[in-house]
Amino acid sequence: MPLKQIRRLRWIAFTLVALCYMLAFFHRMAPAAIAGELQRDFQASGAALGGLAAMYFYIYTVMQIPVGVMADTLGVRRIVAIGALLAGIGSLLFAWAETLQVAYLGRLLIGLGVSSFFISLMKINAVWFHERHFGTAGGLSILLGNIGAVLAASPLVWLVAQTSWRNVFTALGLFSLLLAVLVWWLVRNHPHDAGLPSMRELEGKAPHAKHEGHWWDGLMKVAKNRATWPGFFPNFGIAGTLFAFAGLWAVPYLRDAHGMSRELASQHNSLLLLGFALGAMANGWLSDRIGRRKPVIVTGSFIYVLCWIPILLLWQVPLAWSYTQFFVMGMAASGFTLTWASVKEVNHPALSGMATSLVNTGSFLAAGIMQPLVGWVMDRSWDGSMLNGARVYSAQNYQTGLSIMFVFALCGLIGAGFIRETWCRNAHEGS
Repeated sequence: MPLKQIRRLRWIAFTLVALCYMLAFFHRMAPAAIAGELQRDFQASGAALGGLAAMYFYIYTVMQIPVGVMADTLGVRRIVAIGALLAGIGSLLFAWAETLQVAYLGRLLIGLGVSSFFISLMKINAVWFHERHFGTAGGLSILLGNIGAVLAASPLVWLVAQTSWRNVFTALGLFSLLLAVLVWWLVRNHPHDAGLPSMRELEGKAPHAKHEGHWWDGLMKVAKNRATWPGFFPNFGIAGTLFAFAGLWAVPYLRDAHGMSRELASQHNSLLLLGFALGAMANGWLSDRIGRRKPVIVTGSFIYVLCWIPILLLWQVPLAWSYTQFFVMGMAASGFTLTWASVKEVNHPALSGMATSLVNTGSFLAAGIMQPLVGWVMDRSWDGSMLNGARVYSAQNYQTGLSIMFVFALCGLIGAGFIRETWCRNAHEGS
């Protein structure tokens, strides 16, 4: 009977928080599909457009460590419900914005709200699933989250053509408010909250000891642990470039540098994100199966860096090859997602939220830096070309701007080489 109740509550919590996470990914990637509409409606330069997209990442970055602390102290139910409420208000504000400043505020509130979803989902996985299944559960989480990202590519382009981007974000805002109510009503932070044994107790093991003392002491333990920090760099270099590219510059790059239609460019972005989604699931399963984290992270990072070379060299390849390149690029990038399992396993289980949030900060810090930075660099050499009220950049403009992303990705690969192998076991297993 307890196992049946645990399964029911596990999947209720996982499903609702995963739906929130899908919204987070949608908002993260949507600016790429509607970049032209945003430039036209707000008369935005490349740097201003990058800044608008990056508002999400700025606040997301700032909130990662506080969210990790709150996930470990206040619990998932509270912070996800409040986050969904804020994201809903932000989406409505963004949809109804008449000025760039109001749109910035809307994106800021969206980023603030959705910043709680990923860490909370990882906390759900850590609490409601067996430890040996954490990599697989994490991979499934990323797969589901990336369905939101895929919907923000070609499907969003089609939907905007049928209605408008403003109507789409109005609907998203209302859906987010509904999720806030359902999370508050149905989600439980831990099996103990429902009077049920933990997953370890079901296996006859003693529960992990709770962290004693102030949350700041716990955060300092994570930060002072040298094994924590190598995982930051694949997040910074691999994930950061993926989010910055797929979330804003991929579609304009393919349109302007390779002459693709927006629909065809969005299909490439969809394949990039689909590859990332499927790769995350496959890598989580593979890592749990072979009992290792590091080889999967390093191999994926290496292939991802190689995939940037045709982009920087502006190679003109057959359509089938470019489709394949973007799909493989997304699959390879997904190797970084195992850093979350890895960092959890080199820190005390009671501090898993703080540990995951610390390395995850790198993803959004890098994306927040790169989106406006690439636009600013391209603005410096822009020749003044316009199309339907939006700036058109040359292939050489993109080559210069995107070279910044290649350097970031290379740093991520180097950092991956320093990650400590955990053999899929927590270093504090006996604590």
